Amino acid sequence: MTIISLLLLAFLLPHLTFTARVNVGIVNGKEAKPHSRPYMISVQKNKRHICGGFLISDRFVMTAAHCWNNSDVLTVVLGAHDLRKQTENSVLLTVDSYHQPPKYNAKYTYRNDIMLLKLEKNVQLNNNIKWISISGEDVDIEAGSVCSVAGWGLLETEGKRSDLLMETKVKVMNNKKCESKWGKEFFSTSQMMCVHGDGGSCEGDSGGPLVCGDTAVAVTSFGDPDLCNSSELPEVYTKISAYLPWIKKIIGNFN
Repeated sequence: MTIISLLLLAFLLPHLTFTARVNVGIVNGKEAKPHSRPYMISVQKNKRHICGGFLISDRFVMTAAHCWNNSDVLTVVLGAHDLRKQTENSVLLTVDSYHQPPKYNAKYTYRNDIMLLKLEKNVQLNNNIKWISISGEDVDIEAGSVCSVAGWGLLETEGKRSDLLMETKVKVMNNKKCESKWGKEFFSTSQMMCVHGDGGSCEGDSGGPLVCGDTAVAVTSFGDPDLCNSSELPEVYTKISAYLPWIKKIIGNFN
């Protein structure tokens, strides 16, 4: 896997590292070890969890574009495991600005479904709050690779949302096979990827990262509108590597 070195980008992005159903929760997963994923973010509206996200620098969170409707005021919670607890030293921050790709259209949420949230201030990193590296250019995750997803979404279709961070392992699906299941109208082999497995995402997990190794390679985007973790219509993720020029431009504008 080709990894973009932070040193090569230091002149532009000093605070960002690179390495290699709309609104979708974790089905058939298990509780994550508390704070084992210190990059995980709860994106909230009116103090209620609506989407996942992940910290990619000390000022920016990455999530799905469909998690914001142009009028919402969102906040993010960092360093949390149990969203009910106020005593685990989690941090609540306001979003200062919202950045969606120019070609994102809310009517077609399956295209360009990625967003950067600029936080009100730099995050104070600690053992429970750390950023995760994101995939570099020309990164192609081989079909069959075992990766993982996590979130605070529903535990089953139309079920209850989890207050605890849940996680599960998934396998990357061949892109052409995914395209054959969703069709070219919905699926782009250059901008998206699919996973499958015993567990997967559900409502409330949108915006969370697909993590392969120690790298976030994609953003949870959409799936079967009627069934979480469907075997017929696999969960779809937005490839981060397809948006690196845009990401570098946005973050570079604030450095």
